[in-house]
Amino acid sequence: MFPDGAAAQTFTTSCWVTGLAWLWQAVAALRGMPRLPDLTRIDADSLPLLPPGDAPQLSVLVPACNEELTIQATLRSLLGSTGLRLQIIAIDDRSTDRTGALMEEVAAQAAHDFPQHALTILRNRDLPTGWLGKPHALDLAAQRATAPWLLFTDGDVNFAPRALELALRQALAVQADHLVLMPTLIRDGLVEDAVAATTQALAQWNTRFWKVADPHAHDFLGVGGFSLLRADVYQKLGGMAALRMEVLEDMCLGWLVKNAGYRSCVILGPGLVTIRWIQGAFGLVGNLEKNGFAVFRYSVFLTTAACLALVISVFLPLAAMAAGGWTLLAGLLTYLSVSLVFQANRRMSGVSPLAAILFAPAAAILCLAFARSMVLALVRRGVLWRGNLYPLGDLRRHAIRWW
Repeated sequence: MFPDGAAAQTFTTSCWVTGLAWLWQAVAALRGMPRLPDLTRIDADSLPLLPPGDAPQLSVLVPACNEELTIQATLRSLLGSTGLRLQIIAIDDRSTDRTGALMEEVAAQAAHDFPQHALTILRNRDLPTGWLGKPHALDLAAQRATAPWLLFTDGDVNFAPRALELALRQALAVQADHLVLMPTLIRDGLVEDAVAATTQALAQWNTRFWKVADPHAHDFLGVGGFSLLRADVYQKLGGMAALRMEVLEDMCLGWLVKNAGYRSCVILGPGLVTIRWIQGAFGLVGNLEKNGFAVFRYSVFLTTAACLALVISVFLPLAAMAAGGWTLLAGLLTYLSVSLVFQANRRMSGVSPLAAILFAPAAAILCLAFARSMVLALVRRGVLWRGNLYPLGDLRRHAIRWW
């Protein structure tokens, strides 16, 4: 049974507001996303050359905890980089599996097979009070870095041979202090496509990727898989010590850069940097267990409001189409607009706009992920990450307020 009278008017108005809001978002994305440079389409000859010499032009920081399934592929893809010299600092951060031993195997081969790059392996077994594991590991690695640029990445990312060279030359071309290259998510099937594309589409309600480079816009971004930063800017921002209790150290690093007035930008490069981030229909739920609540700065109110907004976005368009009449058009407008956002993001995501047909279940999965992350943190009174429970009070006290 559908509402009638005043309730019907409210329902119809809500359906149209939702549809028009998504249409506005689609228009913005269709206009904005084409502005992002694509390294696979840029003429490399037009980019500035890297400084010559035997010293590394880029220090790559690779923290890894229990990454035995992926760490060797990551390190070998980095060693296969062409067009520049790398200082690769990989840190085995308290792993309980074979991560460290596998790192050492690659290092034993690296000096002979890849003499243009230097690979250093660090083995850390301690976590000081007042630090989270990954920021501490990155801090240890950064202390060894000698190149003028730093690349923050993860132990499950793969790089095409020219990815680092082209990204660094692009950063020099646009005089960036901080450059984020959006990784390509490896997916398997329509459901994973829909979850990935829906997550990116919803993220753009808060962060317009094409506005990150605008110094007058509030938009900022950081990505754990590929964040390139000038070493001197890193030091001026206080290094990882400024982010020692941040679960979302990548996003917070992007905020620090933008807030301090340095130049940050986002670029695309389909296939240059790849990661298998979402595995299965509910893979996102596990991925966001530690950081879903952190997105909203551990605020119960904001997380609940976001979950309610997601519930509305799931059910309202479907109810509109089921109701028929003018509300049917409002529901169709919502789904058409979502598909247009998917189309706008297609260079980045590789997902067809037809995947929008699964927008409702994908948004529901994202809602579940945020709600579960919040509930677990509240029940545990902290965030459980890599075997350590970090007290919620400490996380809230040190959380950067980025609004």
